[in-house]
Amino acid sequence: MTEAATTEHPAHVTATFAVRVADRRIVGEDIVALDLVRADGLPFPRWEPGAHIDVFLGKDDRGEQICRQYSLWGDPEDSSLWRLGILKDPRSRGGSLRIHETIAEGCELTVRGPRNHFPMEPAASYVFFAGGIGITPILPMVRRAEREGLPWKLYYLARNRQRLALLEEVGALPSEKVVLHCDDESGLIDLAAITSELRAADHVYACGPGPFLDALEKLAASAERWTFHCERFAAQTAVGPADRPFEVVLAKSGLTLQVPVGVSCLKVLRDAGTAVDWSCSEGVCGTCETEVLEGEPDHRDAVLTPSERASNETMMPCVSRARSARIVLNL
Repeated sequence: MTEAATTEHPAHVTATFAVRVADRRIVGEDIVALDLVRADGLPFPRWEPGAHIDVFLGKDDRGEQICRQYSLWGDPEDSSLWRLGILKDPRSRGGSLRIHETIAEGCELTVRGPRNHFPMEPAASYVFFAGGIGITPILPMVRRAEREGLPWKLYYLARNRQRLALLEEVGALPSEKVVLHCDDESGLIDLAAITSELRAADHVYACGPGPFLDALEKLAASAERWTFHCERFAAQTAVGPADRPFEVVLAKSGLTLQVPVGVSCLKVLRDAGTAVDWSCSEGVCGTCETEVLEGEPDHRDAVLTPSERASNETMMPCVSRARSARIVLNL
């Protein structure tokens, strides 16, 4: 696998915007698209393909703020509108269900961003893979490659045709460069056959379900030729039976805390009154990224690149733990 070039993560975006839902429509089975405009009528900040925003959705039954991350899929050049696509997840902890069941045209929301942990890097040619709702961060990348006259190919996969979101927008792309694949019609796609034809110059961008990305990641590692980039909706690993308690030291305050098995480092930090930004609690948004001064993190997020993980300079305390018995954070 050729590792993607490391990109510096932008500073956490703290500016928030009051927005209004200008349009709400169904764009697939259990998939809703929202068009957002600023309530004050001003333009949105500029964003790049791969970016996402935080959407605040009120409080849950425990009084905790519900904040979820959704990719922007519209036109980065259009500062008047932010477009989101949201899949109703039956395992939802309140985010997607609340949007599908309570958010209508005219509703007002608070959002924050944009941020981008899935940037589109310069390349001679691109191959894009999208699974279901994973088309949302991929679509702006495809459009940019087309606009800049760069070679590209899109493979858009789903269990069935009803799960293919934004088909109207995908249909506006050059048909000879797009492959639509539905498992119920054609069986499982042969990713090995497709990727065997990739060249060293190809940059592959993928977003979709975990097993789909795992398969592509495994193929990329064995190929050692093309460059692979992916964005996950959930971190790959969670708390497991091999976990051990560890000690976290806060360098600025001198406070030492114990992180037991089954409790996240972030929860321990928050319970101790430590000021640390956080949002998703699932290792996918990057908000809680914290500098590591000593010790070895056990990285379990879906944000850091392989080289960033190897450097052990930062960690996401919402899901990551420590391999060492003690870890020192710049807090």
